Amino acid sequence: MTESDPIAALGSTDPKELGSEEFVALLEAASERAAAGAEVDLSSLEPQQFARLISRASDEQLKAVMARPELAERILDEVFRRMGEHYRSDKAGSTEAVVRWRINLDGSATPEDPSADGQDEPGVLRYECVLSEGTCTVSKTPEREPRVTVMLGPVELLKLASSNASAPMLFMKGKLKVAGDVGFAAGLTKLFQIPKA
Repeated sequence: MTESDPIAALGSTDPKELGSEEFVALLEAASERAAAGAEVDLSSLEPQQFARLISRASDEQLKAVMARPELAERILDEVFRRMGEHYRSDKAGSTEAVVRWRINLDGSATPEDPSADGQDEPGVLRYECVLSEGTCTVSKTPEREPRVTVMLGPVELLKLASSNASAPMLFMKGKLKVAGDVGFAAGLTKLFQIPKA
């Protein structure tokens, strides 16, 4: 790993050549440097590099990374930040919807209390995507009534966001749950340009 540019190291690393702890350490180093104000920006990791990183990482490596709440949150924040950039307004047409995402850090797709959507629910990260007028605006503060709520674990989200899993397969395996407009949710991935490795 390059001490001066851990993002470049991430982009050129093959997770299959690392153990889980080494993989976590690499991601943690990049994340900590960014948090400390160093010139490190997770957004400089190209979408295809991210997709390759996820596709080459084992479930054990991804679970080890996501088991660290601060690191998981930084990575997921970046994934959701990019959603606005990857929104396909040409496919969305006149779509007007609010999509709420509940990422359960314990890896489950089902919240302990499905009706609870308070901000202080431990172990759950929330994101809200407002799809309106050809744009996707993401917030960590749910403010609107969602058309659909998608619930899944962080590893499944990483795989979904990098073309390493399909929503229907995750749904059939019980690793992704949907509340609200299931028909709309079924076509949700078509509204985004999802990077491939």
